[in-house]
Amino acid sequence: MVSRDERFMRLAVNLAKRGAGRVSPNPLVGAVLVKDDRVIGKGYHRAYGLDHAEVEAIRSASEDLKDSTLYVNLEPCDHFGKTPPCTTAILQSGIRRVVVGMEDPNPVVSGRGIKRLRDGGISVDVGVLEGECRRLNEAYIKFVTTRTPFVILKMALTLDGRIADPSGGSRWISSERSRRMVHRLRGRVDAVMVGVGTILRDDPLLTVRLVKGRNPKRIIVDSHLTTPLKARVLSQGDPPWIVTTYKAPLKRVDEMRKAGVEVIFLPYREEGVDIRALIDLLGEREITSLMIEGGARLATSALKEGVVDKILFFYSPRILGGEARPVFHDLGIASLEEAVRVRDMRVRKVGRDLVVEGYLH
Repeated sequence: MVSRDERFMRLAVNLAKRGAGRVSPNPLVGAVLVKDDRVIGKGYHRAYGLDHAEVEAIRSASEDLKDSTLYVNLEPCDHFGKTPPCTTAILQSGIRRVVVGMEDPNPVVSGRGIKRLRDGGISVDVGVLEGECRRLNEAYIKFVTTRTPFVILKMALTLDGRIADPSGGSRWISSERSRRMVHRLRGRVDAVMVGVGTILRDDPLLTVRLVKGRNPKRIIVDSHLTTPLKARVLSQGDPPWIVTTYKAPLKRVDEMRKAGVEVIFLPYREEGVDIRALIDLLGEREITSLMIEGGARLATSALKEGVVDKILFFYSPRILGGEARPVFHDLGIASLEEAVRVRDMRVRKVGRDLVVEGYLH
């Protein structure tokens, strides 16, 4: 049976999801005020720089907050950032009890907010629906603890693990419903990234079109800078970042910069661009979440370098076999014991496709 605390915490989690794609690098937070088992106020963090969820909930309250309970999926902050500390507003409100989904892993916050509330005489319980709260803010948790983005590897493939036919054709392997889901995800992550092979083969826009949402930063990994100047990704939307190496022709670099593209140089490795150095760079630029969308070479490098946190594979009910192109090249794995292991795996049906989601770390 679902407890009272779980019921109201789940409402806070669902409220928090409304801020997806707009609050980064802040976390997703929802807050619910309850009195006599009735919701009397609620709020969520709507966008970076705006009021936090706790303040929104307090301001929305329909009656006096004396002896009320506040449910919030993440520990209230106790420091000045873009906005004042939420603990101050809570302590001044008359709230008697605070139920927290999880402690904030940010070293600036961690434990301080809970301690200040308790020192102020407020009863604080921590850990209600903690698993759901952690999954909600998995990108934030990774970023504040490592200063690198949470990386999702998304691939569309056939049941036998092929991402394109022998000629390179891949439109459309996944169903329209799956593509809508991908567009929704694009609107929630800070950046999407593809290899130049995907640009040459599919000429994608990498924007959000099938659903409402803001466009992520678009990144192309192109060690020799062969992205065509007529590529759609260069002509529509904000200019992408192109990550290249010293092997790129200087003339081509100048042409890209004249087109408004930011060209980023990183060390060259046998597989191309140094992926680990790229992930570190994105963290420095406050990219908290990244979705890699292909192709096989980039996906292989990301797995080999151990930078992938989560996989999202869309399996189409088709089989290509033969010379069709595999999802990965050689990963350097010689035995089952060395295989990349996926944990906490979930499988669901989206349209005609099967979507497999799992974690690598």
